[in-house]
Amino acid sequence: MNDTTSDVPTSEETAAPSHEAHADAAAATTEAADAAGTTDTAGSADTAEAADATDGADAADTAETPETDEERMRRLEEEGDIAADYLEELLDITDMDGDIDIDVDGDRASVEIAGADRLATLNRPKGELLDALQELTRLAVQTRTGARSRLMLDIGGFRAEHKGSLEELAEQAVAQAREGGEAVPLRPMNPFERKVVHDVAKREGLRSESDGDGKNRHVVIYPEA
Repeated sequence: MNDTTSDVPTSEETAAPSHEAHADAAAATTEAADAAGTTDTAGSADTAEAADATDGADAADTAETPETDEERMRRLEEEGDIAADYLEELLDITDMDGDIDIDVDGDRASVEIAGADRLATLNRPKGELLDALQELTRLAVQTRTGARSRLMLDIGGFRAEHKGSLEELAEQAVAQAREGGEAVPLRPMNPFERKVVHDVAKREGLRSESDGDGKNRHVVIYPEA
C-alpha cells in the first residue's frame, strides 16, 4: 500500500487539546453521525490504513534504541490513559453516557466505549462515526505524546462483531481468486475493514493491495502471492 502518514506535530501543535478543540471535536462527532458517510475523510482514512497496516515494530522505529517490553507497555498504557481522558470529556460535552475500558492488544492500545447505547446507535450500521472518533482520538494522543498512535477504538463491541463477517467475505474472495485465477476486487471499505481483508489474504498466502481513492478505496486479492 502506498498510503502516507503525516509529519509529527510542531511544539506549538503538541500543546494539550483546549476546550475549544474538544468543542470542535464534539461538533465533528455530531456532524459525522448526521452526515452518515457524506463527510470527506479520504486523507485521514489513508493515514489510518498506513498506520494499521504496519507491524508492531513500526510504532517505535523512530527511537534510537529498541523498546523493551516494559517501555512498550508503559507507552501503550499512557496512550490508553490519554485517549480515555479525551473521550470522557468528549462524552461530557455531547451529554452522552458511556464507560471507557482500556486494554493493550498486542502492539497497540485498545480503548472501548461501553454502555453507550445512543452512541452505538448513531454508529450503526456502517461504523462511520467510529472511524471519525478513532481518528480524533489518535490525533489527541499524538498531540500529547508527539508520536503517531496506532490505538484501536471500539464502540459497544462493533469491531468485534463486524470482524467475523469481514473475515468470511475475505475467505470467499480468496477461494474465488484461487479457483478463477483472476484478481478479485471487493467492495469499498474503510481502513479497519481493509486491514482485516489484508490479514486474511496474507494468512492464506495470497497477495492483496488497496486500490482506488476516498470512499471508493477497496482491496483487490490476487491469485498469486
